[in-house]
Amino acid sequence: MQNQIQAQLLELSENMLSNNIKKQIDIIETMSVNNHLQLKSLADLLYDRINRPNYESNCVDGLIYEKLLNSNNQEIIKFTSNLCPEGVVPLYSSKHMNYKDLQILLTQQELLKADQLTQQKLIQLAGINTKNRNWLYFTDVKKIPTQDLQTIDKLWHTHSKGKFGFFTQRQVWISVGKDWGKFWQKIGWEVENSPCRYPDEFQWNSYGPKGHLPLFNQLRGVQVLSALFNHSAWDNY
Repeated sequence: MQNQIQAQLLELSENMLSNNIKKQIDIIETMSVNNHLQLKSLADLLYDRINRPNYESNCVDGLIYEKLLNSNNQEIIKFTSNLCPEGVVPLYSSKHMNYKDLQILLTQQELLKADQLTQQKLIQLAGINTKNRNWLYFTDVKKIPTQDLQTIDKLWHTHSKGKFGFFTQRQVWISVGKDWGKFWQKIGWEVENSPCRYPDEFQWNSYGPKGHLPLFNQLRGVQVLSALFNHSAWDNY
């Protein structure tokens, strides 16, 4: 067993050097949350990565963090919580918004709740009085601070193996020539030209299509998403 773990870690290290994110994720997913040696190896790896100069987290760190924190090993959970008390994504906010609750939901893969909370936070960031309405107009989007939009996006991206988030959706949209019909189909918001019904026909797990989450109500038109994809947050992202 120990030789197998050493072989996995060696393969993981080699793919980290080559920056092969997909292969790194595939290897980490094979490691058991019930195996102390594997968990300890992942904990040591996360410690080393976080303590490197100019460290920036990515979806590999997100997956390691989730695997450690969601294990049943109290020693590993305590180590991980002390190492990353706010998670692996810096929770920056120019409006003093608390993103710890969103970080917890995403780490636990409670994606329906995380999606609902994301919409609530965007509405608050835009300064909307929820007594009047609880949705965004396209004119509201530019009021959302760049720093906060990037924090929310990084949380979704980091805790979805790199599959979800606004910037990922924007990339998919650009890849289909900004054709909204093709975009809905590509990210799984429409099936055979019929809009998916909320919430049952959406996929609330990391196996959904690339860009599937978080949601926006496309039935209200494309102006809100268009404003989001053209937000200045992505200019030098």
